[in-house]
Amino acid sequence: AVESAKGKYAHMLFNELFEDYSNALRPVEDTDKVLNVTLQITLSQIKDMDERNQILSAYLWIRQSWYDAYLRWDKDKYDGLDSIRIPSNLVWRPDIVLYNKADDDFSEPVNTNVVLRYDGKITWDAPAITKSSCVVDVSYFPFDSQQCNLTFGSWTYNGNQVDLINSLDSGDLSDFIEDVEWEIHGMPAVKNVITYGCCSEPYPDVTFTLILKRKSSFYIFNLLLPCILISFLAPLGFYLPADSGEKVSLGVTVLLALTVFQLMVAEIMPPSENVPLIGKYYIATMTMITASTALTIIIMNLHHCGSEAKPVPQWAKVVILDYMSKIFFVYDVGENCTSPKREKEEECRLEGDDGGQRRHKEVRSPLSTRNDDCNLKEKLNGNWNKSYGVHGENANCCSCYKMLIKNIEYIANCVRDHKANRAKGIEWKKVAKVMDRFFMWIFFIMVFFMSVLIIGKAA
Repeated sequence: AVESAKGKYAHMLFNELFEDYSNALRPVEDTDKVLNVTLQITLSQIKDMDERNQILSAYLWIRQSWYDAYLRWDKDKYDGLDSIRIPSNLVWRPDIVLYNKADDDFSEPVNTNVVLRYDGKITWDAPAITKSSCVVDVSYFPFDSQQCNLTFGSWTYNGNQVDLINSLDSGDLSDFIEDVEWEIHGMPAVKNVITYGCCSEPYPDVTFTLILKRKSSFYIFNLLLPCILISFLAPLGFYLPADSGEKVSLGVTVLLALTVFQLMVAEIMPPSENVPLIGKYYIATMTMITASTALTIIIMNLHHCGSEAKPVPQWAKVVILDYMSKIFFVYDVGENCTSPKREKEEECRLEGDDGGQRRHKEVRSPLSTRNDDCNLKEKLNGNWNKSYGVHGENANCCSCYKMLIKNIEYIANCVRDHKANRAKGIEWKKVAKVMDRFFMWIFFIMVFFMSVLIIGKAA
């Protein structure tokens, strides 16, 4: 019975209130009086952040409240009825819109009911899916923070007619649904009064600044970590043997892999002058791999110099073969890093003694031995002639032996030249091996410091 009575009084109240009411005019008794509209925004969900197009899509609850001077009643006359709910299109509504809207759909607000109180206060709660423009700074992507503004204000009423008042100092985040990509660090609200060039009257607006912090775990495991692992493969190209034929192909393969990741980042980011942090890391790594591939080609040429190349310069022998080879533990061709040092020294000593004896004999043979051989041959010929009664010319016999010795000396010189050329090629191979080890450690240090730098930016 009580509910039926209230329903009866609500119909009576509705008919009496809207009998001569018009929702086209601003509901104030004095046209010079300012109508205050209280605005409150509740953020429910972030639907999408389109960094490439710089658009923020959010699900909001917009609450507006104001006083209507022509919709008041005495609740005692209507059996204590203090509020009614009616469609919002029946009453006057402020034309508050989102200034930085980036949506193609210019549809009307959702026609939800308003709550009308006996003192003329109207409260309008309306849900809205807004798409607002947001200036995205991707300089520190994927460790970036963004600030997106939501500016609300009246489109036609100036500040002398409709004034906006903040209900709270910030947006309401109590009903926010946690987002998988972004963390909310606040939503402060600021009222601004701006005079535009078209009009002399001030236009107030309320700007809500949404502070977002990106959750970077997804991008670390899918974009950053693979790049770091791939970049550590580039210095290992210097460790590959030069005869394997895979040194250059490894660098080219790593460069192509990083190019794929760079294209993935470029598809996400807006085409702006601000290069993201991860993009800078990709570019630096690709530059490093390009340099390592070029150095590998140069070192391969040193390795395959061969016996016809010029000898290794003296400074290179001192700096590279004597000092750098010991620093980077580079051994001679044919040496084993596990062989004892004493055995090596003993072998070198024996080889040096044998070589000295051979060289002594070789030096002695062309000079002193030649006359000795001639004297020996003359004695042998004399004995031969005495024994067998054969008389010949000693000069002819000596000339035959001289020709034979000359041929032997020619063969010995060829062997010595071949050994010298072979030793020259071995020296160039050792120079190439030392340079490989040197650049390998240099590029390992570069990759390490670049990785530490980008991780430090995240902190």
